Amino acid sequence: MRAHYLQHVPFEGLGSIEVWLRDAGYEITSTQFYESSELPKVEEIDLLVVMGGSMSVNDEQEYPWLVNEKKFIKSVIEARKPILGICLGAQLIANSMGGEVFPNSVKEIGWFPIHATKSTKNAVFQFPEETEVFHWHGETFSLPLGAVPIAESKGCKNQAFQIGTKVIGLQFHIETALSSAKAIVDNCRDELVKGEYIQTEVEILSAPQERYSSINNLMGNILEYLHKNND
Repeated sequence: MRAHYLQHVPFEGLGSIEVWLRDAGYEITSTQFYESSELPKVEEIDLLVVMGGSMSVNDEQEYPWLVNEKKFIKSVIEARKPILGICLGAQLIANSMGGEVFPNSVKEIGWFPIHATKSTKNAVFQFPEETEVFHWHGETFSLPLGAVPIAESKGCKNQAFQIGTKVIGLQFHIETALSSAKAIVDNCRDELVKGEYIQTEVEILSAPQERYSSINNLMGNILEYLHKNND
C-alpha cells in the first residue's frame, strides 16, 4: 500500500500521521510544493493526505501549482481513493469539489474545543461530543455538494466534513506534537495578536502531553476509518 502526502510548507509535516501509516504498513511518498510540484499518477496511490500551509487556496497567482493540485485532489476523489485533508488541506478538498473558501469571522489559533455535529447520516465518522484540539486558521469554507458536516465550534461553523466514506476534511490539527506546534509558532508568530480565539505563545505551548496524546489517538481513529473503507 502507498500513501502519498502533499506538503505546502516545510514546517507542517505529517506529525503523528507518519507513525500511524508506518505501523499500518504503508509506503510513504510525498510532493513538497516548496521544492517540486510533481504529482504521482492517481492509480499509483492508495491513500492521499493533504497537509496545511500558510497560503490560501485562492492564491493561484502567487502559487500557480495550486491549480494542478486541486485538479489532482478532485481526480483522487473521483477515483474513490481515501483522502484526508488537514486545515489548508480540508479547504483544498472543499474548493476542488465546488465549495468556496473565504475569511472566517474570527481567526482561531490555539487550543479550543470542537463539538460533534448532530447528523442524521449514519455512515459518517463519529467525533466525541466535545474535544479540545489545536487550531491555526483564518479562513473557512462552504460545504461542497454531497458533504456532511461532522464537527463545529463556537468560532467556526464548519470544522470538519465528510464526503461519502472515503473523504474527510479537518479544519484543525490533531496530528500535532509539541515539536510541530513549536514549529508553527516559530514560523507564524506574527499572527499571535490579541483576539477572542487567539491564544498567546505561552498558552499554546503549555498544553500538557496528555492533550497531544488524546488528539493523536483521535487522528489514528480517523486514519483507521479511512483505511477500512479503502476497498
